[in-house]
Amino acid sequence: MSDFIYRLQNVSKTYDERRVLTVDHLKIRRGEIFGLVGPSGAGKSTLLRLLNFLEPPTTGRIRFLDVEFSADQEVPLRLRRRVTTVFQRPVLLNRSVQSNVNYGLKIRGQSTQDEVEATLKEVGLRHLAHQRAKTLSGGEAQRVALARAIVLRPDVLLLDEPTANLDPYNVGLIEEIIQRRNQEQGTTLILVTHNVFQAKRLAQRVALILDGSIVEVANVEKFFEAPDDPRTAAFVRGEIVY
Repeated sequence: MSDFIYRLQNVSKTYDERRVLTVDHLKIRRGEIFGLVGPSGAGKSTLLRLLNFLEPPTTGRIRFLDVEFSADQEVPLRLRRRVTTVFQRPVLLNRSVQSNVNYGLKIRGQSTQDEVEATLKEVGLRHLAHQRAKTLSGGEAQRVALARAIVLRPDVLLLDEPTANLDPYNVGLIEEIIQRRNQEQGTTLILVTHNVFQAKRLAQRVALILDGSIVEVANVEKFFEAPDDPRTAAFVRGEIVY
């Protein structure tokens, strides 16, 4: 079994003849927390969409486990279901918190009340199980979105700014859940964040994306303390404004 859950080679993504992402090569290890940082519009969210098979690359290939994903080849549903995304702005069903968390399981024919209750307890929302999702605060809604993802027990959890605009209490809760899922279940987590301090707290390796290209990938200590590329050093120092 390969140590790498993703392998990207000569990948690009183009919209209306405008290239927004170019990845010459990138490998993501099984069971790691991998941070993606960079200015707004740099290509981070586009990369997540490719990693979740929501869109095919324009050129190149992405290998997930032992299956190749490209403009000409789709990933089977059974493998697509092993990857789940939590977006910055959660879109919840106008139903109860419990129904939202149960939704993905129900579609897959795996619905179990015990699993849903355990996940709601994990994210600190069991007391709100029967409350309508539209009545929740921003932090509560984001925790419901996270619960809806982790109840599926994915191999890979993609997180697109999961704590943006949340208060410190909810940030701490979500970070704790992320770390616990990684440590106890070996979930691979790919975290897009503007918060370099969050990337430093959570990730084992970090990549900087600028203008659609990966500038540098390094373990977290090297990335923040002794980066090779001067653009990475400038970003870490807060000299790249976005």
